[in-house]
Amino acid sequence: MAAGRRRARRPQPSHRYPRTARLDEVVLEVLAAEIERLDDPRLELVTLTGCEVTSDLAYATVWYTSHGSDAAAGMALAKAAARLRGVLGRSVRVKQVPELTFKVDPSISTGERIDSLLRGDGRRADSLEDSFQADQRPEPDQRSRGEQS
Repeated sequence: MAAGRRRARRPQPSHRYPRTARLDEVVLEVLAAEIERLDDPRLELVTLTGCEVTSDLAYATVWYTSHGSDAAAGMALAKAAARLRGVLGRSVRVKQVPELTFKVDPSISTGERIDSLLRGDGRRADSLEDSFQADQRPEPDQRSRGEQS
């Protein structure tokens, strides 16, 4: 390098969250758009709820829910994984296109279970009310302790 020249500095991005978090959102958007274009009836009522890409970009776990059969939707997503990965490679500029794994999102069923418990539709044996009643002891009577008036 010549003494009078300085190397131009690349501008630093002003992102407030890590690259993998941004990539998670982009992958989710691209895959959701492509799933709408697929002609598979098992994927009609599938919603992608989340995505997590590993820091080395080798793997991506995509969570989904289905209003139909979760097993059928999972098989359809596994069958379409290669095509979805290809679309992802053409849409997103990354060094390595992650291998896709699809999993049923447990948070939806957990939320529904909590909601039904809060509404009183169901009771569990270890609910808060049961444990509260088991811990209550009758208060001792003042006179039964030998106190005399």
